[in-house]
Parts: sequence; C-alpha cells; structure tokens
Amino acid sequence: MRATARKTISRRSVLRGMGGAGAAALLAGCGVPAAYVEPGERAGRDLSARDRTLDFANWPLYIDTDDDDTSKRPTLDAFSERTGISVRYSEEINDNDEFFGKISPALMNHQETGRDLIVVSDWMAARFVRLGWVQEMDRAAQPNITRYLDPQLRSPAFDEGRLHTVPWQSGITGIAYNRRKLGREIRSVKELWDDDLRGKITLLSGLDESFALLLQGNGVDVTRWTADDFHAVCEQIEGLVRKRHIRRFTGNDYIKDLSTGDVLACQAYSGDVIQLQADNPDIEFVVPEEGAELWAESLMIPNLAQHKANAEKLIDYYYDPEVAAELAAWVNYVCPVPAARDVLADSDDEELAALAEDPLIFPDDEMRGRLAIARDITSEERTEFAKRWNSIVGL
Repeated sequence: MRATARKTISRRSVLRGMGGAGAAALLAGCGVPAAYVEPGERAGRDLSARDRTLDFANWPLYIDTDDDDTSKRPTLDAFSERTGISVRYSEEINDNDEFFGKISPALMNHQETGRDLIVVSDWMAARFVRLGWVQEMDRAAQPNITRYLDPQLRSPAFDEGRLHTVPWQSGITGIAYNRRKLGREIRSVKELWDDDLRGKITLLSGLDESFALLLQGNGVDVTRWTADDFHAVCEQIEGLVRKRHIRRFTGNDYIKDLSTGDVLACQAYSGDVIQLQADNPDIEFVVPEEGAELWAESLMIPNLAQHKANAEKLIDYYYDPEVAAELAAWVNYVCPVPAARDVLADSDDEELAALAEDPLIFPDDEMRGRLAIARDITSEERTEFAKRWNSIVGL
C-alpha cells in the first residue's frame, strides 16, 4: 500500500442539478409515469459463470490509480488477477439527475442498461429502490459485507437492511472555516448567522446536499423531519439571503472561495477539507454541536444486469479490510469499513498510519454520536420542495 498525492478536484463536490428535481420531475411533468418494476421481473439471465466480465459505472476520481500510469487502477486490477473477471470500468457518472435521465428509459421499459454495477448518492439510490429498478443482492455470497459494513450505515430508511445497496464511500456534510482569518472557532450551525460572518458564508446550492445540516442547526431530528421543519428552514434562509448575510450558493467552487479567504465559513464536505488542509492548515472542518449529516454513495445492481454474480463478487472484494484501506488512502472519504483503520494503523508508512487517526476518514465514537443519516425527500414531496429551495437559491 502507498500514500498518494492529494487530488485537486473533489468527486463529491461536482454535484449539480436542479435541487434533486431532475429527470424524474421532468418525466412526471410530461405525463410519463416512472414505471414500478415488480420483484419477480427484475432479474435477467445471469451470464457470470461463462462470461467473466463486468461493466462498472462510477464517478470520476473515485477509485485508486497508479501514480505513474493513471489508466491503471491497482485495486481493480488486483481483483481481475484474483478472480479472472475482467472489469470494464467507466467514469460516466458526473451528476445524479443526469445519470438517472440516461438510464431511466431502459429501466422503466424493462430493458437492460448495459451496466452491471453503478454508484449514485443515497438520495438517488432511494429513488431507484422505490421504483424497483435495482436487484436484491445475495448476501450469502458476500461474507465481507455481512462482517465488515459500518453498523451506522447498515439500515437506511430507504433500504432497510441494505438489501439492494452497499456504500462505496461515505462522508459528512458539516462546516468548514478559516480559523486564522476568522479569529475564532465555530462549533455550531447557529454561529454561521453571527454578525461578523455577514457576506462571508456560502451554502450548498443542491437541495439534497444542503437541507439536512440546516435542519439540524434548528434542532430537528433529521431521521424524521417534517414538511413544517423544511419550510421553517426555508423562511430562515430566505431572510438571511435578503439581508445579504449569505454571500451565495455554491457547488464545488466553495473550495476556491474558502482557500482565497473570500469566504470565511461554509457548508462543506469532509473529503474536500482533507484536501484543503494539505495546503492550508488553517482550514478546519466541524461536525456541529447540533449534529451533521452522514451520507453515502452506494453500489447497486440494475435490473436485468447480465453479470449479477460477478458484480456481487466485486462489491464484496472491496469490503476486504486490506482492499478498503487501500481505497480509503486514495479517496480520503469516510471509509464504510471501520476494520480498514487497523490495516492503516499497522502500516510502516507514517502518512498512511496517520490516516488511521483522521476522524474525517474514521470517525471516533464522540463524532459518531453527532452524525445522523437524514430521511430522504419522498417523491410526493420533491417537486414542491425543490421549487421552494430553488426560488431561494435564485434570489
């Protein structure tokens, strides 16, 4: 295992879209219902036994690459050598809604997508699960997942028991700030609204990326938030925008604003801050006193996938703690395999050993006590909520 250079672009922070409304809302607006697929109609003919291949669609910058040859992916190459399964790996997912729009016509029409394994954010995974567009996995063939999956990620509301999804990587949406330029600490979401931060903070523009932390700042239990809770936050943020307290809403460009000092505090992803701290140790990441959102981006096997068993084998391979540790050392998000921490801690490489002590990769018990997985926005809520949120972002 080896240490790697920090990447200059974050995978998580390239999320774009229309506050999560996306393709599903467009389909509904055109009078085209998103077709539910019954459980008995989801499995295709599995060719895994005789066709030792696999099509895996992922996000850019979300797997380890060789320092000298970025076309080589050490953990993926090792899987092929170990199993004889050749993986056709593509980095075609740049936006949850865009990817949904790309493959939804096939899925709603009971057609094969050409992909055996995909990775999307859990709020989008919830949509796939509810529509019946992904297959239940055979956990008997996945002993590593059964043994090593982070208990805090085992049973999200949208996929009880994690039968249809498995986290690829996880992360935290919290607060980042420049301690030296601000001249004080931030420990609470409420502190973002202090007078000395007027015009110097940013929030995330995406509805699904932003709302949970803001709810938590108001003391709401995000595992069971209500429409009233959401609209109360919207009224609060709308008032702050009109007072010019919030500088703007951002995607990944908050990274630049925070680095240059144009912004002193912002909503941020834990993985981004690890990268920023390598160049600027004054940047701090905070899981607020009120709590922060623990999210995941998950692997799923679409309906009619032709290599389901091969896909299940690859997923379980990445839950081997040795493999999970190698991936975690490269991507720097919260590792969904806590046992990988011991692997890194035993490394002779000081940089790798230090990663084992980083709570943004392996949260300690105190931090975990303040993390929660938010219930996702339902299909009935989404159009109304996206319209309300986007009207505020556009002010």
